[in-house]
Amino acid sequence: MAATTTTESTTRPRRPVMQRDLAMRLAATEYERFADLLDRLTSDEWRQPTECPGWDVRAIAGHAYGMARMSASLLEMRRQLAVAKRSPGVFIDALTAHQVEKFSTLDNETLASAYRATGVKAARARARTPSLARNLTMKPAQAVGGVDEWWTLGYLVDVIFTRDPWMHRVDICRATGETMVLTAEHDGALVADVVDEWARRHGRPIDLTLTGPAGGRWRTGSGAQPVEMDAVEFCRVLSGRAPGTGLLGVQVPF
Repeated sequence: MAATTTTESTTRPRRPVMQRDLAMRLAATEYERFADLLDRLTSDEWRQPTECPGWDVRAIAGHAYGMARMSASLLEMRRQLAVAKRSPGVFIDALTAHQVEKFSTLDNETLASAYRATGVKAARARARTPSLARNLTMKPAQAVGGVDEWWTLGYLVDVIFTRDPWMHRVDICRATGETMVLTAEHDGALVADVVDEWARRHGRPIDLTLTGPAGGRWRTGSGAQPVEMDAVEFCRVLSGRAPGTGLLGVQVPF
């Protein structure tokens, strides 16, 4: 049975914890790495199915491009959000479906090139987001692990807009067999932020060892059962892409 959030209120809007200069450096690097991955894909790899239900690699790329466009332009963000709010069903599903459909006519090479150029703009725009806007509460509430919670715009801009392409980079590499570029400086910092949020969400002692270039060791309190696993797989579990029990059932949004 999955564990549930125990310590953090689901009524207070979630805010980023990571230092903003680091968050923006990670954002710029992740856009670049995602673009590099798209450039390496063969025609056959673009068509490969992924672990995201109903999406092949091309669909993931279209979604990622749509998210980058949202990040790069306030007007584009408002346009996409308005479309999603008018659509039936779950908001985030409507938003991502719109992104996939909207950019489905672009050929692979054009999409890859557009993503790279838009990623540069998105990183700059996110870095310029003023504090007043970052403190605003997003609507609607977001469901995480079956529980609705509120996010500030700063949490979306600083955290989710970087975790999303990172996790989809994992999806694409798993689908195609491409080697995922991982470094302690970049991916390790992203994973450390995920671990920190996961620990705050459940509020219990941990004895966690994550292996691989993005890994590390975290120990808090006493009496925790040791957990050792690959860092990327840890994030896949917390994202809901792979099953997790106990504290590993506490989801973290990506």
